[in-house]
Amino acid sequence: MPVESQPAESQPVEGALTSAAIFITLTVNEGSDSLQKLRDLCGDLPSLIRAVGFRSAEAGLTCIIGLGADLWHRLDAGATPAGLHPFREIRGHRLAPSTPGDVLLHIRASRPDYCFELATQIMARLDGAVTLQDETQGFKFFDNRDLIGFVDGTENPTGPALGKAVLIGDEDAVFAGGSYVITQKYLHDMTAWNAIPIEQQERIIGRHKLSDIEFPDDQKASYAHNVLTSIEDNDGNELKILRDNMPFGSPAKGEFGTYFIGYAREPGRIERMLNNMFVGDPPGNYDRLLDVSHVTTGCLFFVPTADMLAAITDGRKVTG
Repeated sequence: MPVESQPAESQPVEGALTSAAIFITLTVNEGSDSLQKLRDLCGDLPSLIRAVGFRSAEAGLTCIIGLGADLWHRLDAGATPAGLHPFREIRGHRLAPSTPGDVLLHIRASRPDYCFELATQIMARLDGAVTLQDETQGFKFFDNRDLIGFVDGTENPTGPALGKAVLIGDEDAVFAGGSYVITQKYLHDMTAWNAIPIEQQERIIGRHKLSDIEFPDDQKASYAHNVLTSIEDNDGNELKILRDNMPFGSPAKGEFGTYFIGYAREPGRIERMLNNMFVGDPPGNYDRLLDVSHVTTGCLFFVPTADMLAAITDGRKVTG
């Protein structure tokens, strides 16, 4: 009897939201030695996660690694995922910049010490091979609220719809089981935000602040955040993404922010949402949240399957 091929083993992009996370963005230094350290990490990462996480299964330690377009070509990995390209700057009512990023490490767990220890071990493996572009330590804020007081991630897909939203399928069969992720770091002017009446805050977001209940469609402002970030395909089907956003900040420094991280089976749907926010739909009808929030980073990464990470470690090419 013929042996059936096994589905690709995806990285845990479908994992549940956690109470702690560390987001690390790196660029890989020039030279073959630096690339080799990155290749070795791709192969060693599962054992590192097991070694740190064995102390407590309840901690739920995971780490997702994403690779940027420039690094993918430097690795000479063969075929290129259809949607992989550098993050495209958006110039509208506000600027969404494109910033350097070859590698994303999205480390998450129910406890910050597990995230911290895994990050320490990973960075030790990459010592001398990478340059840090950003490290952000996120935390759960009350009932999954962001620092502006609204629940974040309410509309994330669940069940079978989750995999359909975030995992590449037959449309790019060579990379099936992979995913794409876009990250941005938003800083909030809390003094300006808190000066806005609650009723207007709710109109800006499109839902009630305390109850988290969404406004009826006919009562939403055209510029509401949840209007501009709700998009459909040509047949009228809503296109979902998975948001794993987390608050971050430093009260002593007056820093209050949201780390946006969105996973999708193709990056175009996230890019459409961001274009609606920054340029407007129609142009000029931008997301009023941007009047009190500005974004400082922007990166796009491809999330390979376990088999692809093994191929990268071995120096094998992905072929179509």
